[in-house]
Amino acid sequence: MTKRVKSKHKVDRRLKVNLWGRPKSPFNSRAYPPGQHGQGRKGKPTDYGIQLQAKQKLKSYYGNINERQFRNIYRKAISKKGDTTENLIALLERRLDTVIYRGKFSPTVFAARQLINHGHIRVNKKKVNISSYLVNESDVIEVREKSKKLTAIDGSLSSTERDVPAYIQLDDKNKTVKLVRVPKFSEVPYPVIMEPNLVIEYYSR
Repeated sequence: MTKRVKSKHKVDRRLKVNLWGRPKSPFNSRAYPPGQHGQGRKGKPTDYGIQLQAKQKLKSYYGNINERQFRNIYRKAISKKGDTTENLIALLERRLDTVIYRGKFSPTVFAARQLINHGHIRVNKKKVNISSYLVNESDVIEVREKSKKLTAIDGSLSSTERDVPAYIQLDDKNKTVKLVRVPKFSEVPYPVIMEPNLVIEYYSR
């Protein structure tokens, strides 16, 4: 088992959820936090604790975004017109690593980030190696020609573990993907309950 896989499994157990809905998550068989005292940690959570848990779940789901980056995403969300919760989810779903993951070019957000960092992805025919790049509805995201036969990408595309959501348009033959529209929170296929409203409350304290 790789260090990355071990790390993701620890996240599942620490947050007490199968965060990415994967069949091999240890939370499926050990539904308690990691560590010597994992099974003994009980007690009624505080409002702060509940808000913190919601933030950690959302932040971890999108590839364990660091705190500074995540706070900046929140600031962008509150600066936009409209519902802050919807704005927050829209910004997270427009990230290039998220769109690559949603389009099934990778089995995880972490793997999507690696594809981007290693120069395998093009946006409108230009190389983009920034995972946080915000995709627009008119953008065409594709795997570069030399990388189209990567077994990791083919394996992910053929997986039946999850489906491509309706707001993503996938051309698996040409290995291109488009963000058809920015999704509403209710459309995002989270495998666990997400509470972005509590994330807003956490940062609004």
